[in-house]
Amino acid sequence: MLRDWKRVDQAVGMSLVVFSLLLFTYYSVWVIVLPFVDSDHVLHKYFLPREYSVILPGIAAVILLLCIGAFTAVVIWKNRKPKKVD
Repeated sequence: MLRDWKRVDQAVGMSLVVFSLLLFTYYSVWVIVLPFVDSDHVLHKYFLPREYSVILPGIAAVILLLCIGAFTAVVIWKNRKPKKVD
């Protein structure tokens, strides 16, 4: 039974690594390479307008910070000790 979970964990981990690598490659081409390519080139149809290269990571950062804050608040709230009444 434990070996099955290990395989699932490995598959999930590998899929996260592949997704991150693809996302990094896409974003790098979008931000670094695309400004040097002619605007009428066919490559431009696979990417969003350049403004989104700043907006989308900003939104992702805000969502990440909100999730971290919510997680921290839940952990602190669940671990609080009740006050003693004298």
